[in-house]
Amino acid sequence: MDFQNLKEVITFAIEREIEAADFYEENSKAESMSGKKEMLLEFAAEERKHQRLLESYLNQCVADGQEGFTEDACIIDGLENYKFKWITDIKRSNYIAELEYKPGMAYNELLMLAMKREEHALALYNKLLDEADTDSAKTLFKMLCQEEAKHKLALETMYDDFMAEMGD
Repeated sequence: MDFQNLKEVITFAIEREIEAADFYEENSKAESMSGKKEMLLEFAAEERKHQRLLESYLNQCVADGQEGFTEDACIIDGLENYKFKWITDIKRSNYIAELEYKPGMAYNELLMLAMKREEHALALYNKLLDEADTDSAKTLFKMLCQEEAKHKLALETMYDDFMAEMGD
């Protein structure tokens, strides 16, 4: 990834969130089981929240044609009271091969696919956090890292619980 300015970084992140939400929404249509369909739609809704946050940041904090922010102390709605905390990484997805979505795939495979996607999103936001050069950008990417880490942990926990129920 080679970005010329913050606007390109944020635009790229927005595109990734749109792609993720579209992926979950589109694949929910192929599922006949309501539980799996609902789970995919919940994932999509989370990605749309991230998309809106990034769009808000772009509109409020990143000046057109400028290399950086309109001001470094930019505050985005929803971030001013955000509580940061450490999220444990149990690393289940680190040991899972890449999967491709197939309609009707088993629940555990669907969880593995989603875990892997969240792992990639977390890696992206950690990279963007490392490269951020203003406090407001760092805060935004740190929050997105935490959100993706929470999603990853929730999915990995669901996977562990499901596999335990199956006797594995």
